[in-house]
Amino acid sequence: MPRKILTIRVPYLAGCAVFAVLLLPLGVKAQANDSNVRPPITKVDLQIVKRAREILDAPSKWNRADNRICKPEAKTFSLYCALQMATIEIGGSAEHRGAALQEARFVIDEIAADRNYEHRLMNYNNDPTTTFADIQEVLRITESLITLRLKASGSK
Repeated sequence: MPRKILTIRVPYLAGCAVFAVLLLPLGVKAQANDSNVRPPITKVDLQIVKRAREILDAPSKWNRADNRICKPEAKTFSLYCALQMATIEIGGSAEHRGAALQEARFVIDEIAADRNYEHRLMNYNNDPTTTFADIQEVLRITESLITLRLKASGSK
């Protein structure tokens, strides 16, 4: 009788192992899409935020109707698209959950805690109460926080 139970359990356990291996990549992908993931900060992230500030250096360059579609030929830029463009220019590829964009999201969480945006960068950018000065402040605070974190970690 014990032998029969063992025969039933082995295929069951093997099936569970195969199931877990198949689902593992999905779990990793879900983590990469976690809106609160906090990737490590690097000097590149500081350069990205500085470049985004340059891209959005005048009210006439601000697109306050963001749809998260960032066209390379655009003449105006939302907060999200300025950060995304800077990420591509500095880092070589788009990183939706890169540290620079994530840190900007966390700044918005702090300064607009009562607004509970679904898409923080886009919705803050498009909020009728948000001004160009507010956008600049998000970038300034993000740059300052990244600078402080780099100093704390021993990077220059």
